[in-house]
Formats: sequence, structure tokens, C-alpha cells
Amino acid sequence: MPDTNWRSAEAYTSQKKADAADLASELLRRDRDYQQDYRRLSRRERSSVAAGQFRGKWGLSFSC
Repeated sequence: MPDTNWRSAEAYTSQKKADAADLASELLRRDRDYQQDYRRLSRRERSSVAAGQFRGKWGLSFSC
């Protein structure tokens, strides 16, 4: 995680132009449960079952 002071207004200047998807991804990025699930998915072979479970729980998917 970046060494950014989350309380500093300057740290969020780029968020002024953010849309809903940008804000949602920022919230997910900070969620500990999401981080744990993402690490688990990254360690496994990206089977369609594991990816489907991840997508179902978090409502998103990734393309590589």
C-alpha cells in the first residue's frame, strides 16, 4: 500500500475526477476481506470455479 497520508486533501486530488467505478475500486482495494480473497485467488490457478466464486462474492472480475 502506498505511503500516502489518507487524511491529506492533496492525496485525493485525482479523485475529484473519479467516477463510481473508480471510487468502488478504491474502497475494495482497502477492504481487508477483499485483499485476503484476492491473494487467495492470485495464488490458485485461475480456474473458472475460483474466479466465479470471487466474481459472485465481490461482483467483479479481472482479465489478464
